Amino acid sequence: MNIFYEEDGAFKAASILADNTTSLQVENFHGKRSKIKAANVMLRFAQPGLTEFIAQAEHFAAGMDVEFLWECSPQDEFGFDTLAAEYFGHVPNPIEAAGTLMRLHSSPMHFYKKGKGRYKAAPPEALKAALAGAEKKRIQTELQTRYIEELARFALPAEFAGKLPQLLYKPDRNTLEVKALEAACATTHLSPAHLLQRCGALPSTQDYHLQHFLFEHFPHGAGFPEVSVDMHPELPLAEAQAFSIDDATTTEIDDAFSIVKLADGNWRIGVHIAAPALTIAPGSQVDAIAAQRLSTVYMPGGKITMLPDNVVLAFTLCEDSVCPALSMYIDVDAATLEVRNTDSRIERIHIAANLRHDTLEPLFNEETLAAGKLDYPYAPELRLLWDLAQKLEAVRGKPSDNSTQQMDYNFYVENDHITIAPRLRGSPIDKVVSELMIFANSTWGKLLADHDVAGIYRTQNNGKVKMSTVPAPHQGLGVAQYLWSSSPLRRYVDLINQRQIVSLLRKEAPAYAQNDTVLFTVMRDFDTAYTAYNEFQRAMERYWCLRWLEQEHVQQIEGFVLRENLVRLTQIPLFGRIPSLPELPPNTRVMLEIVGTDLLDLNFNARFISVVEALE
Repeated sequence: MNIFYEEDGAFKAASILADNTTSLQVENFHGKRSKIKAANVMLRFAQPGLTEFIAQAEHFAAGMDVEFLWECSPQDEFGFDTLAAEYFGHVPNPIEAAGTLMRLHSSPMHFYKKGKGRYKAAPPEALKAALAGAEKKRIQTELQTRYIEELARFALPAEFAGKLPQLLYKPDRNTLEVKALEAACATTHLSPAHLLQRCGALPSTQDYHLQHFLFEHFPHGAGFPEVSVDMHPELPLAEAQAFSIDDATTTEIDDAFSIVKLADGNWRIGVHIAAPALTIAPGSQVDAIAAQRLSTVYMPGGKITMLPDNVVLAFTLCEDSVCPALSMYIDVDAATLEVRNTDSRIERIHIAANLRHDTLEPLFNEETLAAGKLDYPYAPELRLLWDLAQKLEAVRGKPSDNSTQQMDYNFYVENDHITIAPRLRGSPIDKVVSELMIFANSTWGKLLADHDVAGIYRTQNNGKVKMSTVPAPHQGLGVAQYLWSSSPLRRYVDLINQRQIVSLLRKEAPAYAQNDTVLFTVMRDFDTAYTAYNEFQRAMERYWCLRWLEQEHVQQIEGFVLRENLVRLTQIPLFGRIPSLPELPPNTRVMLEIVGTDLLDLNFNARFISVVEALE
């Protein structure tokens, strides 16, 4: 005797070896023996054989009309044999009964399982909804299959066109498009970005990185709403004529300098800072924009300014214009260059010139200073500022040491052509600007602290830099306190601090009280934003370094070992790991062969060729 039974959700047939009433010893057609519960037996039969029985029952089930079967079923719970008799109009044979059971079991939308061999017909509305869901799933499956096939052929499905940012930068794995993209990536062995690039979906590799940044940090776009700028109040006009020193691409000119010889023969050095705090009130529309952006974002060939263009234009220290400024005058002894006194004012200052690095640096550098060359505009003034900068640096306990000068790089992008220009860090231009800014920021920090006016300070202790509302030493700079206040057009923290300085000079109530929650919110948000902006700038500099390798058709290039297999190229600020690099000591110069670049992953492949020079 044979049995047809259910086990683990599947139907099987076997021959009975022993019937123990509640359980049976059986053997399937493969000869495997097992013990099953008698309750799992659906029916018993003598003929046909086991293999034929299952095959004939499955064939029979496949030919049954499930819709008609559902219509024949009673409304209440029923057994499969009862429905089989109703369907066939006679007592079903074992094949008919087994086929009916298989068909019932294979249609869970039509029949709900209630027990071993027992079912209940789905209500009409529930069946309608289930069938609609199944049809929807079928259509989605077909659609997903089409997506995968098109992507695998490197053709972009039309439905992807408006969803590319989400697919690239914030994929939702519950969507058909992302599921199809992941499946196509597995088939093609490409990342989503590389696959979509092959499909022609990325206008440029540069745009891919920029849009990723904008998607995360400027979801509503980098443009500005229309805003107006209030006119600044009438201010006294300074006697001095000022000049600025900036990179050629700088439009937000925050600082400028002036020099006046006093009647006693000493010097009065002016540090003049653009003063947007005079008219950008806390809580105003422009302030809200600055508070949201927190800083200008820099990248080679472009930037995203913190303030709208018309606001920048109203306050930038532009050549041949009279601009509102927060000024600090530093009285300096002509013989010793010691600082005798400082005085801060709110005024207007005439900006006589905007000196630019690219034209100034060939004239004003360590070689020309050593040679005593003063045959260029503002040479005497720059020489005095250079001498003062060295004095200020020594007073801070940071004596000048050019033996460890590091190289910085300027990136210039014009018509998609990249120029990477090296320049020594700590050049006379850099030192003049940085030392006077350190002095001004430290002095204004002390001014706020002495008058118990809140400010946002930058402190450093044991190498860790952090922001604080409490003045504390900045060990790296060697000053007792330090705050950012010299770039109010480019950093929101500087604008906050400038408001506090202005209110103190005007003898007004500070814009922000001690422990004002606004200050803590700004510190938290600024740190987050500034870190993200700097990471983006570094990523785009790396991108343009890779573009430079391609642009210049570089096949071989020198580098030097930093550690293990990490190498830095000598001509451009590009780092990379070279798997083929042998074990070499740090600073060993090596020659590399550039094998390939990846502008999406921001990486390059290179092969070690030889050692060029081992530095002591």
